[in-house]
Amino acid sequence: MPVRPLVLLPDAKLRLVSAPVGPITQEVRALAADMLATMYDAPGIGLAAIQVGVPTRLVVVDLGRKEEDRDPLVLVDPEIVWSSHETRVHEEGCLSIPEYYEEVERPDRVRVRYRDLDGRTVETEADGMLSTCLQHEIDHLNGILFIDHLSRLKRTRVIKKFEKAAKRETTDA
Repeated sequence: MPVRPLVLLPDAKLRLVSAPVGPITQEVRALAADMLATMYDAPGIGLAAIQVGVPTRLVVVDLGRKEEDRDPLVLVDPEIVWSSHETRVHEEGCLSIPEYYEEVERPDRVRVRYRDLDGRTVETEADGMLSTCLQHEIDHLNGILFIDHLSRLKRTRVIKKFEKAAKRETTDA
């Protein structure tokens, strides 16, 4: 379960729409394990496969803050099948946009359909932090970043900030 490097803004890979997983193979299980190791190492509470450079519809989530509280959830080909009309504002961050946080308004509750690693179809309803996290990660699968939910001005500022940082990094290397 190696920790994989994270894809960071402004990398264009983050805008790719991920392809369905297909059959659940040992490679898919290994990718999920690597993603969990990467997410815990970061540390974060959710990670989409595209964030480690793999454009496939695979998401891992774990809201547990301590090692003994871990309760990982692996979602294969997740899709939101219902969203509440009520919304909720929550501060979000992203492992692909390090150390940048903003408040984002999203539906308060969602119902998500996905396959587990045994290939079973599961449907679950989530609210609160889990709802926000699932929406955030499923957005990644569709090439959408949480900054896309911000005003154009805020989005432009953060993109420019990360473009400058990336340019400095390549100049210093």
